[in-house]
Amino acid sequence: MAFISSLADHIERYIKALLDQADQGGLEIRRIELAELFECVPSQINYVLKTRFSNDRGYIVESRRGGGGYIRIFRLEPQHQQGICPWIYETVGETIEMNEAEALMARLLDYDYLSRKEVVVIRSLLEEETQGISMAYAGRVRAILLRSMLMLLLHGR
Repeated sequence: MAFISSLADHIERYIKALLDQADQGGLEIRRIELAELFECVPSQINYVLKTRFSNDRGYIVESRRGGGGYIRIFRLEPQHQQGICPWIYETVGETIEMNEAEALMARLLDYDYLSRKEVVVIRSLLEEETQGISMAYAGRVRAILLRSMLMLLLHGR
């Protein structure tokens, strides 16, 4: 069975490709032009921006609506003076929800700190090991596992 990408996936890939080509890690585009290019309504572009280019995923999105409106997107690379591991430790914290873990892994994937295979393995482990645990403890267990796996994988990068 072939994998069929959604329209949102296509729009996300297109914007990320534009960001890869942009200077200074930023990009300015017009919402209406994207909507015309992908033959969709502007609200579909808004959905992609809100769900795929959020602050949690390492992006800043500025927007101005109207006839001369634009969208500015800036990519923020994870940074810490002592390297990626201290940043991971601070970001994960003592507890983390699954949606926050997903956003963190997506950000690390975007910057090639993790491979798709590593994300799949981490996601599977987090889901398996927190299944059946009360919500009060699941976030703590998830944080310990995620932090440990990321530290192991990213040590020295």
